[in-house]
Amino acid sequence: MRTAETLTRTMQTAETLTKIVQTGAMTWCPRNPIQESAMGMRVEGHPVARVPKSKNAMGQRFPACAWVLLGLLGLFLVDGLGLGLLPGVTSAGAHAGRKHRPKVLFKVATVAPEGTTWMKLMHEMDERVRAETGGEVGFKFYAGGSQGSDLDVLRKIRTGQIHGAGLTGVGLGEIEPSLRIMELPFMFRNADEVTLAHQHLDPIFEKRVRDRGFEILGWAEVGFVNLFSQSPVASVADVNPMRMWLWEGDPLAKALLEAFGVSPVPLNVTDVLTSLQTGIINTVYATPYTCLSLQWFTRVKYMTDVPITYAIGAVLLSKGAFDKLSSEQAATLRRIADEIFDRLIVATRAQNVESADVIAERNITRVSVAPADIKGFEAIGRQVWQQLTGVLYDRALLDKLTTALEQSR
Repeated sequence: MRTAETLTRTMQTAETLTKIVQTGAMTWCPRNPIQESAMGMRVEGHPVARVPKSKNAMGQRFPACAWVLLGLLGLFLVDGLGLGLLPGVTSAGAHAGRKHRPKVLFKVATVAPEGTTWMKLMHEMDERVRAETGGEVGFKFYAGGSQGSDLDVLRKIRTGQIHGAGLTGVGLGEIEPSLRIMELPFMFRNADEVTLAHQHLDPIFEKRVRDRGFEILGWAEVGFVNLFSQSPVASVADVNPMRMWLWEGDPLAKALLEAFGVSPVPLNVTDVLTSLQTGIINTVYATPYTCLSLQWFTRVKYMTDVPITYAIGAVLLSKGAFDKLSSEQAATLRRIADEIFDRLIVATRAQNVESADVIAERNITRVSVAPADIKGFEAIGRQVWQQLTGVLYDRALLDKLTTALEQSR
């Protein structure tokens, strides 16, 4: 049975990751919420970088290892979960040799290890771009987090050492804070609304990011984040008494838990499972794939079926490097990239759906939320939206997003 095979592979990989973290050998840090898991990926032999704690522009601390495992768990897809090799995707071994160096070579960092679907799609993009530009344009990928955390990578981009990176919400927010409006709690009810939001806001995002010296090559979905708990959570009142984990350094998570009236327990990701086992915490938030891959599902009993937020990711290139392309080359790259990232999003959504099914088979009860209680959650969300207006994004952007969603409902 495919789900059983998935679970076995997930447990094996999670055990490997746990051993690496426990020995202190791993700080595989995208430093951002929920980047992708390791179902079936080869951990041994991948570059590992130790990354010190650092601060963002607002002085908030982002602990390096806090992003390690969740960063591996939502964005960079692997061949586990029975998704198989996507159409047209070739193996990593096919990329061992390059005939010549392109005139424009984009050096791009990513936390995704070689062998994952993410990297296979990136290599496919590279091959197609080279083919359609006559070998004039290409990519060189630095996989497995070898270039360090999001902030490390951004510094290297700004000094010209590399030209781009795969980033999630925290890294994107370092470049342009308003992008994090896409991760506001209880903003989106389904994937169609996320797509609608991109249709309305992407032109604004692209201009703002360009003004900061970057080009968005493609968006990569991380997915919807649910509450997983040891007692059922079906209303705002159910949240308050929970011993909730706080992802240390995330302003969105901090604002949301404050709005719930929760006194959270700040923890590194590597301490969450142990804290669930010892009772220090009894509630976590994650995508289904994250909860499955980190084995948190073994220490919870319930999954609230209303997502509390949605998490984003994207690949960005420096504008200076991108501007070296001719208009024809730029159009070719964007056309190919649009197709590649569309396929990645489809795979991500399938991944999270199947992970939720696997969790359900492990006797995790899905908690339905009544319509009246959904309104209570959404009221908390709106409180956070207002609180972060003027901090991460402007009022006009928030109004544009909420108006588009209201008109579609």
